[in-house]
Amino acid sequence: MPKRILLAGLFHETHTFLGSSIPLSSFQQRIGDELFQARGDGSPLAGFLKVADESDWSVTPIIDLRATPGGIVEDEVFDHFWTSLESVARPLLGSQEVDGIFLVLHGAMVTRSIPDVEGELISRIRQLPGAESVPICGILDLHGNISQRTIEQTQGLIAYRNNPHTDACETAERAARLLDQILTTNHQPKSVWAQPPIMWPPTGTGTADDPMRTLESMAREIEATHKDLAAVNVMGGFSFADTPDTGVSFAAVTFGEPDKARSELQRLVDWSIEHRAEGNKVDRPLLSYRDQIRADVEAGRTPVIVVEPADNIGGGAPGDTTELLRFLLEEQFSKSACVINDPFSVSQLATHQPGAQVRLSIGARDSSAFCQPVELEVELVSVSNGKFDLEDPNSHLASMYGVHIDMGPCAVVRSGEVVILLTSKKTPPFDLGQLRSQGIVPEECSVIAVKAAVAHRRAYDPITKTTYTVGTAGPCSSDVTTFPWTKIRKNVYPLS
Repeated sequence: MPKRILLAGLFHETHTFLGSSIPLSSFQQRIGDELFQARGDGSPLAGFLKVADESDWSVTPIIDLRATPGGIVEDEVFDHFWTSLESVARPLLGSQEVDGIFLVLHGAMVTRSIPDVEGELISRIRQLPGAESVPICGILDLHGNISQRTIEQTQGLIAYRNNPHTDACETAERAARLLDQILTTNHQPKSVWAQPPIMWPPTGTGTADDPMRTLESMAREIEATHKDLAAVNVMGGFSFADTPDTGVSFAAVTFGEPDKARSELQRLVDWSIEHRAEGNKVDRPLLSYRDQIRADVEAGRTPVIVVEPADNIGGGAPGDTTELLRFLLEEQFSKSACVINDPFSVSQLATHQPGAQVRLSIGARDSSAFCQPVELEVELVSVSNGKFDLEDPNSHLASMYGVHIDMGPCAVVRSGEVVILLTSKKTPPFDLGQLRSQGIVPEECSVIAVKAAVAHRRAYDPITKTTYTVGTAGPCSSDVTTFPWTKIRKNVYPLS
């Protein structure tokens, strides 16, 4: 008989310091057989389904919920997810018709009542009659704030190894193959966990740079040395969530002695503590780079990419701060470009024709605590439905949504040399198709403003002559000491 596998996904990276909250209506929802629509789309769901098809599993798809990073999630989201999952899982588990469970998770989701959503979910599953010995495998984002109960109640949660997350689909394949190994051999591994007292901003968690580069290298060396270790996870954490579990953590899946795996994780803990300062990357002010940017443009060292982590859409920011836009408008670098999430301005332009001159108040809809709107007369260049397919199927965006992206209705406007793409749905700048689909050729730009921290690099590094990561006012500041922490455990670097 084919093995029956339950499949579900719950994916959100929660910025608990934002004033806004995320309701169920903001989540992209797939129910039942709709999950099969992910086949071949480059997402983690697609990676699992590929292995499921190869293994001839009988997959029972239940529910998948996902939303762009943002504020605290309303409890109704988890309640809806759990009700949907339980209604299918309880009778099947009770009648011993389930061989395995596969979960597509993030690891940094927080609701108003639940600070550790993933741990709560797994605990509830384990409490269902018949679920005690069923293997639970799946994936975690490298930026998860992972609790001990999340890891030690499961048999095979595997985290992304790359940031930008170019290996999301591949990671799901690895986790699914581990589940297949468990089912084929009838030998369940143990999972162990360790956590140093460290928190790094997103700018310190890129895997091309230390400390994450060395930690990932050490993890792969441990896997190669100990054949009974199926996976060693390095989680950089998500530093904009005020929870007891926030920060760096490590986990291992072992078919051998758990104490040996714990000993190897302690090596990672010790190294990360010794090198903790390397991950605390805080950005210099934007204006301190003004002369360097000017010199690069004048010398033709373009495109110049100016990255502002404080408005990092991939970290939950609204994508509508205006400090960097003002800078471009003042400097008027030839063919400069900026993306601002501003559905109101887009709606104002809907009745105009290209070429029209329109007065707009751009940006600062959700970030008024950090900046003011830009009052500006612009020329309307184009409007569109905002849909595009990723140029890079391994883009960081694919880990969130697959290859088909929807920015909502969009408009491109121009003021002097500055071209502004206005979107209706905040869309992380992780793929060049975002600009190119709207008629903006990134390679021809002199300066491009990018609202990100690290995940843009796979797209932009190949075309960039110079990159500056700058400090601006915004909700995702790399200086994590500026946030009003109340729930995080004591003595976590760099807070103490």
